[in-house]
Amino acid sequence: MAAYQPLTPAVFHVLLALAEGDKHGYAIMKSVEEHTGGTLRMGAGTLYGTLQRLTDAGWVLEVTPPQALSVRDEKRRFYRLTTDGRQALGAEVKRLEDLVRLARRSRGVPKAARH
Repeated sequence: MAAYQPLTPAVFHVLLALAEGDKHGYAIMKSVEEHTGGTLRMGAGTLYGTLQRLTDAGWVLEVTPPQALSVRDEKRRFYRLTTDGRQALGAEVKRLEDLVRLARRSRGVPKAARH
């Protein structure tokens, strides 16, 4: 697996939302809000800028929408996580797990935070 830089919170949460399956922009925003208990709310500018960077990097691609349920759905752009995007997400999860493991072993971290 290639070496990946730490991901920004926006990138991490967009990839995490798309790991669940194809989604349109608004569904991604709602997924991020739900995953974070409302502590991270992405505006349209942040979301679509992030999606553009992820598309340019080959981690996300725009896909044909599923059979539309409404006229509104026909106009929505749907996105899918690519294999490279899934690998980047996995690498970030491993990096975060390693950091938590290190912090839990540290004597400088309060005991309550280590469990």
